[in-house]
Amino acid sequence: MERTRLALTAIAAVLALPLVTAARHADRAPYGDHFHRFAAPTAGAAAVRIRGAAVEAYDRGTGAPRWTYGRRGSRVLALYRAPGHAVALWADGMVTDTDPDARRVRWHRAVPGLGAWLTASPARAAGVLQPLDPDATMLAVVAPERVSAFRVADGDLRWLLPAPQGCAFDPARTAHTAGALLLARPCRGPHPWPRELVAVDGLGEITPGRTPLGNDLPGGRRADGGGNRVARPS
Repeated sequence: MERTRLALTAIAAVLALPLVTAARHADRAPYGDHFHRFAAPTAGAAAVRIRGAAVEAYDRGTGAPRWTYGRRGSRVLALYRAPGHAVALWADGMVTDTDPDARRVRWHRAVPGLGAWLTASPARAAGVLQPLDPDATMLAVVAPERVSAFRVADGDLRWLLPAPQGCAFDPARTAHTAGALLLARPCRGPHPWPRELVAVDGLGEITPGRTPLGNDLPGGRRADGGGNRVARPS
């Protein structure tokens, strides 16, 4: 009886292997990732650029490619570079972050409605990715219907700012000043002009007397490696 029980356990384990493999494959399939690694990287940080439809990391000294990252059915439209990060905006509205030196994709985030808007005019991608602090610990994805802010370290969505009814954010009209990102938000019909301009930072919309949540990583770690500076607008 004991031998029979052990044999059945072994058979069940063997049969489960294809299911585990299929589950892992299915977990990646929605993103359509293709990550190709070349020879072992040389010393020094890699540089990153858009090459065709993909993201490519290459050696700064020789120009030799280290890896390429593409996704089936989509292509890169914009790339935001920060130390240790290459945040890509894809034509289907997906945003990804890649570690250039570890040669891996950290996270994927889909922004609702962004893919259809980019499909109508891919050139719109130019102003969609906007850093929210000097250390690039927070990144805004500016779409007409909303602004989504992600913590770059892990892709966590920290806050959303929807456009009021009759208004839409314009990613092509932005400016960085005094630690804030100014966003144009044109509206239909008569309205006071301040309604068409909004200021945000890593903690959200800048308004008098706000008490925003912080952006620390889980476990009390700081997203910027130091202190979390909370803006107090006058």
